[in-house]
Amino acid sequence: MDFELTEELQGLQQSVRRLAQEKIKPRAREIDTTSEYPQDIFDEFKKADLLGLCIPEEYGGSGAGIMGLALAIEEVTKYSNVLGLMLLLTRLPTGPIMIAGTEDQKQRYLPGIARGTHRASFCLSEPGAGSDVAGMQTRAIEDPSVPGGYIINGTKCWISGGMQADWFIVFAKTGDPSSRLHSNIRGFIVDATTPGVSRPRVDKKMGVKGIDTADIHFDDVHVAANNVIDGSFSLIMQSLNAMRPIVAARGIGLAEGALMYATEYVKARPAFAKTIGEFQGIQWEIAKCATEIEAARLLTYRAAWLADQGKFSKEYVPMLSMCKYYASEVAVKASGLALQMLGAAGYMEEHLTELYYRDARQLTIVEGTSQVQLGLIAKGVLGHDLWWD
Repeated sequence: MDFELTEELQGLQQSVRRLAQEKIKPRAREIDTTSEYPQDIFDEFKKADLLGLCIPEEYGGSGAGIMGLALAIEEVTKYSNVLGLMLLLTRLPTGPIMIAGTEDQKQRYLPGIARGTHRASFCLSEPGAGSDVAGMQTRAIEDPSVPGGYIINGTKCWISGGMQADWFIVFAKTGDPSSRLHSNIRGFIVDATTPGVSRPRVDKKMGVKGIDTADIHFDDVHVAANNVIDGSFSLIMQSLNAMRPIVAARGIGLAEGALMYATEYVKARPAFAKTIGEFQGIQWEIAKCATEIEAARLLTYRAAWLADQGKFSKEYVPMLSMCKYYASEVAVKASGLALQMLGAAGYMEEHLTELYYRDARQLTIVEGTSQVQLGLIAKGVLGHDLWWD
């Protein structure tokens, strides 16, 4: 058992850490305040070849895998959860193509993401079907004029990066929308310029501002046969399972950033003839939080290692879900502790603690709520996918 990162991954970690400190740290508050898409940081990621970390070399990426992307996301999220999301969006919509796409689909859609010439989004959630994926109402019927083609109608909501996307991965039912049969669901690649695609609404969010979350509407959108992905409900789950350590990495990075920020503050802030950091009660809280961060890291790195081996099918779900659940909850806990450690100052916009606090809440909701993860873990234990005997 080896707990050391490879030389290549250590180099990646250090280079992204420098970029985050030099380029992201000074921009974090401004991005939140203006809610404007940080194109300058996207360009920095492009220049540093960070947009294709998860994409195989034969399709223009660097082949660093889930582990490499998780490490990069952890570093940037120490200062901005928004920029962690930007990197995450290089893997979420490309995942279904890498898992089940044809060679033609991989050649047409993956290189643009890796080069930074195109962006994409993952369209799954609907107004009445968030965690309940089988409840989706978006429908895809066979196109009578195009062999193998489909026509999509429906609306997807809460789509991260929806306004910036050049193409979408869209999941829809090919049968009766009221049916909950998993086999009725299929995936489609839809170019954003296709007639009938519209983006009628941008959400006003509590946090993670700077990358738009939007509604995507599909009105008689024609999809050619070569943009249909071979897979059903299982493809959705495999795609999301592989993403658990990437979302968890955002949680680790945010928790680290919040605790570091608060720790530096209490080391310098005087109170009662000494610094706040000299009080044992504060020290114990820092120690407990640091321990939880390290526990989350071990869960997350193990999950990333599993995902890079293609181990994101049913039997590995408990371990993958654990990292997402635990790391996102630790992020919430750490951001709350950091704010409390600063007291009234932490509640003010002069400090980043209130920003960490707002942004952390997103992580327990996106890509499977904490409650969904707990259900998946419990199901795995009950089914002996995770067992100790």
